[in-house]
Amino acid sequence: MKTGPSEPESGDQDVENDAVIGQALRGSLIVFTLLALPVIGILVYLNLEKQEAESTEVEVSLPTERIANEQPIPSLPLVNVTAEAGIDFVHETGRYGEKLLPETMGSGIAVLDYNNDDHLDLLLVNSTRWPWDKSDQQPTSCRLYAGNGQFQFEDVSEAAGINFSLYGMGSAIGDYDNDGDQDIFISAVGKNCLLRNDSGIFVDVTTASGLGGSEETWGTSCGFFDYDNDGRLDLFVCNYVDWSKDADLSQDFTLDGESRAYGPPRAFSGSFSYLYHNEGDGTFTDVSEQAGVQVRNDDTNVPLGKAMGLAPVDINNDGWIDIVVANDTVRNFLFQNNQDGTFTEMGRLSGIAFDRSSGNARGAMGIDTARFRDDGTLAIGIGNFANEESALYMARPGRKQFVDAAMFTGFGPPTRLGLTFGLFFFDVDLDGRFDVLGANGHLEEEISKTQRTQRYEQPPQLFWNAGREAKNELVLATAKETGDSFHQPIVGRGTAYGDFDEDGDQDIVISVSNGSTVLFRNDQQIGNHWLRVNLQGTKSNRDAIGAKVQLQVGDRILQQTVMPTRGYLSQSERTITFGLGQAATVGELTVTWPGGQQETFQVDGIDQTVNLIQGDTAEEVASATSK
Repeated sequence: MKTGPSEPESGDQDVENDAVIGQALRGSLIVFTLLALPVIGILVYLNLEKQEAESTEVEVSLPTERIANEQPIPSLPLVNVTAEAGIDFVHETGRYGEKLLPETMGSGIAVLDYNNDDHLDLLLVNSTRWPWDKSDQQPTSCRLYAGNGQFQFEDVSEAAGINFSLYGMGSAIGDYDNDGDQDIFISAVGKNCLLRNDSGIFVDVTTASGLGGSEETWGTSCGFFDYDNDGRLDLFVCNYVDWSKDADLSQDFTLDGESRAYGPPRAFSGSFSYLYHNEGDGTFTDVSEQAGVQVRNDDTNVPLGKAMGLAPVDINNDGWIDIVVANDTVRNFLFQNNQDGTFTEMGRLSGIAFDRSSGNARGAMGIDTARFRDDGTLAIGIGNFANEESALYMARPGRKQFVDAAMFTGFGPPTRLGLTFGLFFFDVDLDGRFDVLGANGHLEEEISKTQRTQRYEQPPQLFWNAGREAKNELVLATAKETGDSFHQPIVGRGTAYGDFDEDGDQDIVISVSNGSTVLFRNDQQIGNHWLRVNLQGTKSNRDAIGAKVQLQVGDRILQQTVMPTRGYLSQSERTITFGLGQAATVGELTVTWPGGQQETFQVDGIDQTVNLIQGDTAEEVASATSK
């Protein structure tokens, strides 16, 4: 059969067509470029002429930006007075060579007035030797030190009944039975402990109260507050990972591929924290499940939480305490109070669950909250792991969404190298603005061998608040401002504050893992005025935990909440300290008690402590003042 020329395959035809089209496009592009060059040149010339003309005739109006604060950081001496104060406490981790995770976490501090003498005392929580450690070392116990108001302390542990051993972690202070003295709860690896205060002698009522928890849990931060506004203090106890000695030792954790290291929290399952309701008869009921605070992994349905830090706070200003939980390597929780005994977890919706820049969960430890600015902006500060910035989530009144302001306030970048455990807001110089303290220290003694920028012992950090209009709102203080002793590296864990020498400013306590607790006396002499406020509830819980206080100072309204649960594993003083700056007078002081009752008091004078009782009249306040 005679055939004509063969037709190209379809693929070859496509290639040929593409080549022809490409050649035509290249030719068109060259012609277009040649034609366009003169036009582009004319436009550039005209534009430059226009810009030059404008620059000579019109003053450029730049957007408003922060300028550097002309006032330098003031002198803020924080002097280590531990030895002269009479504190000789040394923390016991129980470490004996096998590197078990609880040995890294340290323990907490509580500032309280256990004997009602109006002087602040100190409870230092301790761990102990492991029960399987057969060494002949004596067991260690928690220690209670009575203060005299002049930064002098006496060990009263044995006389007060604080002479028992447990693997203690955190503490909570509150008058749970409303009898006028402060009781103590201690969380632990294993069973927890409740100590009822009977006129300065503590009685172990753990079993009768129902607060022991499980032998299998690892309790961390904890706090008393009244979540249902019934006038009685309830209790929240954070639980960390699902841990056991066998589970820990079954995994080969290492930093260098040879020697054993402490395991990361990601290697352990999560757990549920406890919420206990105060029944008013000395007993508590575990309402965790029905209250909605048991969070499960969306995919596996196993417990999600790895709770380290606790912040009870009224997020939305509705008069009901909400709960913020800082979790280690899983998302943070925000439990919104539904006002019916239940909570709804809103962490992801609120924007505090993850690192907003990376979308990842961080290694969160200590936490605190404050009405950070005069406009009522709420701040949530969270200390995070090494190489992660600490968080400073902020939301203005009426806003449900938080933004992480750590970067643009200047707070975040200096925190990256530190591994921050304890963190709290306080006013170190009494200027009426909240400053921030962070206690740092790594988990691994030999971390510098694998990370050259990291050290086991790390100095604490003080961030001075320069004001909202400054270039950096929070500025890291150096040894020049605070003195050398504050900048000595330690393995910092729990943090608390209190006015131990009764001079109006707040002093600092930091617990040290496997080391000596350190006390720093605040020796600032700037001359700013102050007002300290003690509240006593009658219809609300006697400690007035959760009460909101507003103070008129000139054209400013300062706001604080009575909440001793702050930082990491710790409790600070209940007394509220308002820094007044140079203001010589104050206006009205308004208290919104737990439950919603609001009272306004007239305060006569400054640089004093006032004691306000729910139901008092304004005339009675003047006679109730001290100092």
